[in-house]
Amino acid sequence: MTVSSIEPRPSPPAAPDRAAAAPFALAHARLGEAFPTLRVHHGPPRSGGGWVSGAQLLHDPAGLRELIDFDVRDGLDRYGTALRPDVAAGFCLHRYCWPVGLLFTLPWLLERRVPVLAPEALSLRRDTGELTAEPGAFFCLPQDPAAGLPGALVVADEAALRERLLAALTEHFTPVLAVFRPEVRRGPRTLWACATDAVVEGLWQVSAALGEEERAVDALRSLLPEHAGARTAPFLAGTGFRFEERDGSSPVRTRTRAGCCLLYTVRPADSCTGCPRVARC
Repeated sequence: MTVSSIEPRPSPPAAPDRAAAAPFALAHARLGEAFPTLRVHHGPPRSGGGWVSGAQLLHDPAGLRELIDFDVRDGLDRYGTALRPDVAAGFCLHRYCWPVGLLFTLPWLLERRVPVLAPEALSLRRDTGELTAEPGAFFCLPQDPAAGLPGALVVADEAALRERLLAALTEHFTPVLAVFRPEVRRGPRTLWACATDAVVEGLWQVSAALGEEERAVDALRSLLPEHAGARTAPFLAGTGFRFEERDGSSPVRTRTRAGCCLLYTVRPADSCTGCPRVARC
């Protein structure tokens, strides 16, 4: 699924968030630099007025329905044809995982910090691309200046921090995927492939916009190594990064996605970048 497929419609710029949570302020501010239409506020989850909280998503069928219905309308507007119900739900899941994954991975990349963030601690507003999050504790390294802050959980080294990142992502996404599964009509591996793609592509695309692509690619390869015995479950092992020559020009980095986003069901003649149905390995 392309970058434009997950970007919300443009909205007027907002004033700086004065309540920014210090351990993640820099990372989330830089996220706003890369994607001005994706804004992160810090504070209690919101509901009403276009906001859907994580608690509503998990425990109120109307909350899930509200999120998916946004993609039903967006699909009709974007493609001029109605999406299959499972495709609309799949697009919605991807568009949840992509920005939410960045709440974990961008602080990890830029500040070596991993938030503890349950689904109930955030809310989304799809029409403006806003997120409200209230991180609790966070994991960090011993030399981090934030190691003495309230809520800091110090781990031994980079490997331990990577383990905590995978664990935090797993804890967040597990109940979300369970709620979406009946709507998407796919098995666990396909759902985790969607989450894997969102996590990898989100950090890759944002880091490229920030001039940090090489650093992010190396970090993601360490997080999701391809070698035999790599412990990444339930996320799929490997990032799928590769170089590809296009029209005789210099090779460019691309990736083969872990799962298919089903764009072809809407545009049969098209495929998204890195589609596993057509990509050359």
